[in-house]
Amino acid sequence: MEVVILAAGKGTRMHSALPKVLHPIGGRPMLLRVLDTAVSLSPDAIHVVVGVGAEQAIALAEEAHPHADINWVTQQEQLGTGHAVRAALPGLKQSDADDNSVLILFGDVPLI
Repeated sequence: MEVVILAAGKGTRMHSALPKVLHPIGGRPMLLRVLDTAVSLSPDAIHVVVGVGAEQAIALAEEAHPHADINWVTQQEQLGTGHAVRAALPGLKQSDADDNSVLILFGDVPLI
């Protein structure tokens, strides 16, 4: 199984300079809560699609999970959820394994 975390949204409705997925919920940024869950699943790969605030998100995640092998995918233009998933597709492993499922998680849904 592979995990794709969609974390490229701007969060304009939050009226904040901080990227949406970096806002804390219960003292921990939303992205880290989702990443914690993804890492706990021991997937074959984790792909995180980032856009606005990519540098901040990458630094935060690498500090929190230094041993996690994360494939960072930059979505140059934020054109919606489907476009973000499509941006991650080239990085997915083509496997003949019985379980070549992909779990798509949203970086702004922290209590998964």
